[in-house]
Amino acid sequence: MANLTGILQELEATRGKLQRELSSIESAIAALQRGNGGRAVGRSAIRPQRFMSVAARRRIAAAQRLRWAKWKAAKKKAAA
Repeated sequence: MANLTGILQELEATRGKLQRELSSIESAIAALQRGNGGRAVGRSAIRPQRFMSVAARRRIAAAQRLRWAKWKAAKKKAAA
């Protein structure tokens, strides 16, 4: 009977330890969810991919070509 009491005390101690660990895990999960604006962590938290129109890409490319032309002209002028 003494052996049974010891086993029971050991099991209760293990249960208390597991409850503390579970509480710690739950608080960590809650902190992560609060840090993410209250949204659940997962695919729903990922922003959708943004696409750029063809016209916008052409405007950006033309502006970059203009910058390159100015830079090359300045470089050529400095070399002369």
